[in-house]
Formats: sequence, structure tokens, C-alpha cells
Amino acid sequence: MKHMIKKTMLTGALSCFLLGTALADNATNQPEKPYWQDIQVVAVNKEAPRSSFMSYGDRATALSSRYEKSPFYSLLNGTWKFYFVDSYKDLPANITDPSVSTSDWDDITVPGNWEVQGHGTAIYTNHGYEFKPRNPQPPLLPEANPVGVYRRDFEVPAGWDGRDIYLHIAGAKSGLYVYVNGKEVGYSEDSKNPAEFLINKYLQPGKNVLMLKIFRWSTGSYLECQDFWRLSGIERDVYLWSQPKIAVNDYRIVSTLDDTYKNGIFSLAIDIKNHSDKVKNIDVTYELLDAKGNVAATAENKLWVSPNTITTTSFEKTLDNVETWNAEHPNLYKLLMTIKEDGKVTEVIPQNVGFRRIEIKEIDQIAGNGKPYTVLLFNGQPIKFKGVNIHEHNPQTGHYVTEELMRKDFELMKRNNLNSVRLCHYPQDRRFYELCDEYGLYVYDEANIESHGMYYNLRKGGTLGNNPEWLKPHMDRTVNMYERNKNHPSVTIWSLGNEAGNGYNFYQTYLYVKDKEKTMMGRPVNYERAQWEWNSDMYVPQYPSAKWLEEIGKEGSDRPVAPSEYAHAMGNSTGNLWDQWKAIYKYPNLQGGYIWDWVDQGLLAKDANGKEYYAYGGDFGKDMPSDGNFLCNGIVSPDRTPHPAMEEVKYAHQNVGFEAVDVAKGIFKVTNRFYFTSLKDYMISYTIKANNKIIKGNKMSLDLAPQASQEITVPVEGLKPQAGVDYLVNFVVTTTKQDGVIPAGYDIAQDQFVLPVTADKTVYKAAGPKLTVSEEGNDLKVTSSKVNFVFDKKAGVVASYKVGGTEYFNEGFGIQPNFWRAPNDNDYGSGNPKRLEIWELSSRNFNVTSATGEIIDGNAIVKVDYKLPAGNQFLVTYKIYPDGVMNVATHFTPAHLDGVKIGISEATATATFSPGRANVSERDKMVVPRIGVRFRLPATMDQLEYFGRGPLENYWDRKAGYMIGQYKSTAEEQYFPYVRPQENGHHCDTRWISLGGKGKNLLIVADDEMEFNAMRNSVEDFDAGKATDRPYQWNNFTPEEIANRPEIGPYDKPRQTHINDITPRNFVEVCVDLKQQGLAGYDSWYSRPEPEYTLPADREYKWGFTLIPGAKANSAQKKAGYSYK
Repeated sequence: MKHMIKKTMLTGALSCFLLGTALADNATNQPEKPYWQDIQVVAVNKEAPRSSFMSYGDRATALSSRYEKSPFYSLLNGTWKFYFVDSYKDLPANITDPSVSTSDWDDITVPGNWEVQGHGTAIYTNHGYEFKPRNPQPPLLPEANPVGVYRRDFEVPAGWDGRDIYLHIAGAKSGLYVYVNGKEVGYSEDSKNPAEFLINKYLQPGKNVLMLKIFRWSTGSYLECQDFWRLSGIERDVYLWSQPKIAVNDYRIVSTLDDTYKNGIFSLAIDIKNHSDKVKNIDVTYELLDAKGNVAATAENKLWVSPNTITTTSFEKTLDNVETWNAEHPNLYKLLMTIKEDGKVTEVIPQNVGFRRIEIKEIDQIAGNGKPYTVLLFNGQPIKFKGVNIHEHNPQTGHYVTEELMRKDFELMKRNNLNSVRLCHYPQDRRFYELCDEYGLYVYDEANIESHGMYYNLRKGGTLGNNPEWLKPHMDRTVNMYERNKNHPSVTIWSLGNEAGNGYNFYQTYLYVKDKEKTMMGRPVNYERAQWEWNSDMYVPQYPSAKWLEEIGKEGSDRPVAPSEYAHAMGNSTGNLWDQWKAIYKYPNLQGGYIWDWVDQGLLAKDANGKEYYAYGGDFGKDMPSDGNFLCNGIVSPDRTPHPAMEEVKYAHQNVGFEAVDVAKGIFKVTNRFYFTSLKDYMISYTIKANNKIIKGNKMSLDLAPQASQEITVPVEGLKPQAGVDYLVNFVVTTTKQDGVIPAGYDIAQDQFVLPVTADKTVYKAAGPKLTVSEEGNDLKVTSSKVNFVFDKKAGVVASYKVGGTEYFNEGFGIQPNFWRAPNDNDYGSGNPKRLEIWELSSRNFNVTSATGEIIDGNAIVKVDYKLPAGNQFLVTYKIYPDGVMNVATHFTPAHLDGVKIGISEATATATFSPGRANVSERDKMVVPRIGVRFRLPATMDQLEYFGRGPLENYWDRKAGYMIGQYKSTAEEQYFPYVRPQENGHHCDTRWISLGGKGKNLLIVADDEMEFNAMRNSVEDFDAGKATDRPYQWNNFTPEEIANRPEIGPYDKPRQTHINDITPRNFVEVCVDLKQQGLAGYDSWYSRPEPEYTLPADREYKWGFTLIPGAKANSAQKKAGYSYK
């Protein structure tokens, strides 16, 4: 019965869609309602969507597959004339008349959004409509609706006589009217799919005038509420192309595999249109060429084609032992479709073909629920989608992305072990798909549908996804995506849209795509908002935790699970990623996920001094609706510089895994995580290091089959325990030959294990001039002819540390307690800065309750007791040796504070559904952001060397991909320019740090381990709460909000700060920590660091380190062998 109901619904959807198309064609009879205000008018006079292809005149040119090589392609990109008004009502009535002079019009570059070229205002909102962030009333649109009119001349290229000539606009936002020589050609409002028009009847000999009139907002804007810059204008290529009167209209390729997954099953259906007035006998041929250009299959059909009809001809072929397509080996065949009239070639169409099979089925393995696991199989393998969401973003042009930039993105992805992209939340340019076919990336293709600003209530007036009045635009966008992209090998999953509610319209679009795929590739159809409803073939939730993944993986599920968004990479983030992947690797139904997202969407701007920075929401116009820097969530910066977190991304996704079986005996398990690649073309190297010195090393090649594991033994016997020496086993996996964009000699995987070989430290003893302790006013001093130590009891800081005449602390800013970090974006999202502000207060204005000094065994002991605003004590003991070496021992006593509960808005709470949120015990438990001290050295001491995790910054919950080693840098190089400045430059598991320059050197040795930052800036420089000269990130969603801004505290909201606010200071600030809490990273609006990566305030902590003046890195191992406590 259920099957029959679904079929009935499908029929209803298709008939409704076809009826809507007819209504659109008749919309010209209703002039009282302009197209841009009419829900039912999605397009007028537009060609039906089709596969992306170009017409060529001969086989040789067609083999290039480059549009620009075709004589029947004419690109219209470049400089156009442009007329802009802030409201459509201000447009001159004759604006589309070609005789109107453009002498006073501006120039504009096409493609490129008009807001980044000086017209109108770039707006960023997350889930509200930029034109009505609160209480939207579809289909109503603002009266102040900006319009841009583009104009240019063109001539039809020679040799196009007697051909059909099409105007192709690959992407324009939002309501697009097209005029040729003053005559209206048509209309379109799906901004992320092509609008194509047959223009022969509008053309004239010689010069023609093309005009595009674009409304910033149309009813289509209600389905384009994606989390990105709300920009307007021509975003993709504009070109003319032509075909013979009898030509390919469209085609459908099935290139799957038989049950052995070795032999190819190929079928091709070609639709031929006849726009001539004659019945014609034609020959239609296909050739399928392998990578070497050899013909793998070919056939010819003769066909009678009648005037003004479309006739379909079909071919089928089975091919033995095909080279299959997958992300590891994207083997492509070249299909050539040729039409001949009277024995003469009139058209050749090329298309890349990849043989692959996609299915969802049960496997033999039984889950915790007693049922078999259900998985997605790609070419018979339960692959993992190592994915990332990607928006179109170019910091200079807005949404226009060049092929060069696309290639840069894909090469970075492949080099960092990513194999899949989710298109958020619209189809990309056709070149994007062609490159995914070529590079080998599984594409999660998504319809241009998001109505987030309407939220998800199913009642009338709620979600548009359940409002039948909006079925037609939903269906139109789904059809546009499907028909254009159906033949790309890389398209692996279809998605109906994003965050647009569920209901009737999405049931219909699901049934439409499923019906189409029955005779195509059988690809899964997903939709995030469907959750566990029937209209999603996979469960694709957003922002689950590692714990939830572990639970659903263990229990099993009725469909594969792959989060469509997770690991929110906003600012300094991506904590917990490895914990999530430990679960994903363990269970077959967990099939990866898509990091949010690829690129920070900062727009390049200059301040009044000409200094460049990246602008974000709220930086343009006055009091514009804004969600601040919430669109800067990438793992690469706007210029594609990888964030330091990319190392963790690369590690979590690496295709060779290492596991300790018995570290003490040197037994490790190597796992080939590839699905289609053996390890024979990779070299596995191991080294055994004593600190930074290689003791042993070797290379091995394992011909390990995909998904197989093997134990190996590394010779670790006979290592001599030494104080101050860590023995490490490092593994590196390297390519031995080029693999696509990955060169030979490239490291694809690494791991590290600490061997349990340790020795007790030697007690440190030192001779030197006799030390004395004295007090002078507020100063407690330890002095000798060599040493001068001053503790300022009033300020609560070590004011001077001078040894042998050399002062180490800069301008009296010596050792002092430090419990605060500059809040990262996740901190602000979870309310932590406001909640934990007591620790910022505890890091300044110190209250010293006692400070005493005495000489014991020739060493000076200075004890300082701080009473912190949190109510607890922080005790610091300085042990100063006669040679000036100083041990610093700290003791944090428990602070018993109730957690401050920070609420989040209803809009935030309902914006995204994240599973596993019901159980959040101890969420509001008071924690300390960091426990440590800080001090400043002269700027000349900026040469940094350390033994710890590196070389890039790392954090407690994001450190798996950063190996322990000895690294050299400078304090200035430690800075990473997050678009909104915040905590950066931290390092974990550090044994020692050396800083020096201009004859001064200081070695800092941990009693056990420590963490640190050493930078040319202060904590305050990165702390938005201190940027009182910058406005808060106000939302400005209503005039009432703007008029009634509340008085808020420094940490209630982040401020509008940027990278141009950061300049190196005249000091090196060193933060030495026991620990800093994790970054978090499940999301950036709710989740806090997991409990295991926090410092609960109600516990006791003891730790310490030693300052060794004059010592350099070359003596660090020896110095680290002593106990200075």
C-alpha cells in the first residue's frame, strides 16, 4: 500500500510541476504581478535544463573538452556597462531601450558581485533573511529592492549562420530579466543554475545589444537563505554558443558495474532535436575511449528525425575489466557523440565517463541491535566520506570562483586526505564538477534550496517545505540540479536542500529524484531535515558529538550515517575531530562526514591606512543585519592558507593507520585504510629518536591489501634510560611515485609513539655568590653579586630577574598568574567568556596575602600567596639557586563556584538539530580556561626553539596530528591571523623552551611537561573583550533592536575586530601553562570543551618549571636531566 501511495504522490508532483511550467509561460497575461514577485513564475522562455556540454565541429577539437576551443563558443565575460538603483522604482522607464546612452553608466567586471565593486551593500546573515531577518512574510519583498542593469554589445561570430544560437548565463542572482536589442527574451530566478535562452529571433545583423536587468531580491530569495554572503549580480560565466538545427538536446549515461565490480555496464540514451523544417535521415555514433585514446566501445545508429521533435536513440554495451572510477583512482573514459548529416560530421559532443556502482545494502556484520549493519557501498566497498562543505568564495570577487582557484582548493583537499565535497547549499559551476571527475572527489550535490529564516514548523506560515504553494520552486530547483549534473561520475549523493524544514514539497522532490535514478545510477537521495523520516536514504545529521557517533555506531541504524555538517571549524577550532574519527573507523554504518566548512568567507578590504584585512558581517553599510564573523568557519583562510587545524584534519583522515600493540616490545599494527589501493607504492619509514637524535631507522614496503592490517616489529630493545631523554618512535608513509596531484616523496600519513623508557632526574646543585633576602618597601629581593630578583608585593609580579648583569624581563612585566585566554569563537558561542570572566579578573589586579623569603641550604626560597577573586589561593614558590637558576612551583587550590548558566536564544536552539544533546550533565561546571603564568622578554629575544608538539599550534583536544619534536621558529612566526583575532600559537606536551637573541638566552625547562605560547603580542591583543574601541557584533535584525541596544558586559558578545588590529609589540610574551582547556569544535554556538579536556576549578593542581639564564637549546637535554624542585 505504501508503495502505491508514493507513486500517486510522484505523479501528482510531476503533473503539478508541468502545470506550473505552463502557468509560467502564460504569466505574461498577468502584468499586474511582476515575475520577481510571483511565486509560480520561476522561469519564462528559458530552455529546459540539460547536461553541461559544448558543441564541437570535429572529433579532434572535441577531444580537448575545452569550451574555448570550440568555434561555436563565444565568451562574454569582461567589462560591461552598469546602471544601479537602490530601488526598482527609481529605474528609468526606458532603461532597456538600446538607444539609451551609457556614457554616464559605470563599468563593472563580469563575473563578479556588484556589492564588491562599489554598488549596494554586502550583507551577511546566517539563518535570517537579509531583507527581513525577523518575522518574514513570504512572498512579500522590500519596496527598496535594488536593481542592477548590465549592458554590452556583441556580434554573432562568423560561421554561425543557419545555427541555433543560445545565450547561457551560468549564474545570476536573483530575479534575472534578459533583453536582446530591447526585446524581452525571458526570465529566471534560480541563481545557482544556468539560465539558457534561444535568441535567434531577437538577433540582427552586425552589432547586438545584450541587457540583463537583475533584481537583488525575488520570490526565489525565499529559497536562497544560505549561510553565506548575501550578494547580487552575475556570479558565473556568460557566453553565447550555437548548434546545428539538428543537434544533441541532452543525453543520459549509465556507467555502472556488474556484481563482480570488474566489468562495466554501459548504456547511453541521446535525445536529438530537429529545429529544421525537414524530415532528415542522420547517423548517430558514439565512441568510448580509454585513457590512452584507444576505442573501448563504439556503435552507430541511423535515425529519422521529424521537424520540431525530439527523438531518442539508445546504445548498450558490456565492457570486460574496466578501469573503475573512485576517489583514489579517478579513471575516466572519454565519450564522443557524433552526428552526421549526409555523411558529413555536423556535431561532436564530448563527455567524461566513469564506471562505478553505488548501492545501499545490508552486510554480514551484526550491530548491537541484533540486525545487520546497513551501509553505502561504492564499487562494493563501504567507503568513508572524508568530506568538507564548500561555498563559492573568492575574497576579491565575492562568489565568482576561477578555475585556478578551484584547482588550488582541490589540490589542497587531496594533499590533506579529503576525498569528498558537499556543495553547501547549491549546485556549483559546471567546471567544478568536471574537475571533481578529474581529481577524484565524491560529490554530495545539493539543490539550491534553503529557507532557514522560516524555520521548521509544519503549520501554514511556517516552513516553506510543507507549503504546497511553494512546490513549484522547490521542484524547479531540484530538476535543474539533477538534469545538469546527472552524468558526472563524481556525483555520488543527491541532496534535496538544507535547513528548509521537511514536509510535502520535500516528499515530492525526493520521489522525483528517486524515480529518475531508477533508470540511472541508483544514487542515494538525502536530506538533512528529514532526519529519520522516509525521504532520506541516509541519516545525515548535523554536529553530533564523538559520544553520539560511538553510540549509534555500536547500536546500528536502518541506514548509513554520515553527518552532513560537523566539526564546525570557526576560527581556532576543530577540537575532538580525532575522537569522532576513532568511532567512524570502528563502525561500518558510520561513513564519514562533512566538516563545516572549507574556506573563511572574508572579503578583502583596506583600512584608512591602506592596511589589508578580511571583512565579515557588519563591516559594510550602517546598522546592516549581521551575524558577524559566523561565516568565517573554514579550515583554510580566504586566501587559501591552511589553518593550523588542517594538520589534524590530515591526520584524522590519513589512509594508513598505526596502532600500538605492545610499545615496550616495539610491536605495532599497520592498517591500510584505502579501499581500492594497496600499499605497494608507498614507503613506510620509522625512526627511533632520543629526543631529536635518530638512534635507529629503516624503511619498508608493505604490499598490504585495502582494509588489511599487519603487525610489524620495530627494534626498540637496548635503549638506555637517560634523564631528560624521551624515546620516540615516528612513522611516516611516503609516496614513491606521483599519484594524481600528489607528488612523489609526499608524506600522506604519520604517527608517533612514546616508548616507556625513563630514568629518574638528578637533583640539581649549584655554587655561586652567596644569596641574601631583603625587603625594601613593597619589594621582596633576593640578591648577590650575580643575582638580582625582585618581587613587587603590591603589583603581585616579579618585577626584575637579572643574572650576571642581564635583565630578562621586559619593563618589569615578570612572572605573574595567568588563567585567561583570548576567547576563541567557540568560547563566545557557548557563553564561556561571560561565564568564566572571573578568571580574567584573576589574571590582573593581584591580591598578595603574603610574600616571604628565606635562605635554605644556600638557595633562596620565596613564597607568594595570592587570594584570587574566585575565592581560592594560588601559591607560587620561587627557588633561586646561587647561579641564578630559578625553579617556579605553583599550587592552585580548589575554587568552589557555581557554574553560571548561559542561555542561548530560541532561534539558535532551533536553527540546527544536533543529536545527542539531551544529556549534557555538568555542562555548567566551573572550569578554568588555563592554569599558568606569563611574563615578557625583550623583543630581541624572539628566536624560539622548543621540544614539544609542533611545528604548528596545537591544543589539548586537537593535538593528534602534531608530532613531538625539536622545532625552531620565531615568536612572530607563532602568530596565526584568524579573521577575527583570538587565542592562537599554543603548544602542548612541551619539555623545554629556549628563547634568545642579541646575546641574551633563556632556557625554560618543565618539571614534567608544560604547555606554552611565545608571541610578539599579549593575551589582551587577541581578546575582543579588551577592544573597547571596536563596536560589538550587533545583529541589527530590526529597527527596534538598533534603537534599543542594551548595556552589555565586555564578554557578552565578540567585537568587530580584524587582523589589521594586530601588530607585533616591542616584547615577547611567554605564557607557560600546566594546561589550557581544549578548543571545542563540535559546533560554535553551544558545545564547550569535553570534560576530559577541561580544568575543573574545584580541583587542586601542582606543577612547575625552571628558568635557566644564559642557556641555549644545545644544552637543553642535559639541563632537562636535572630536578630543580
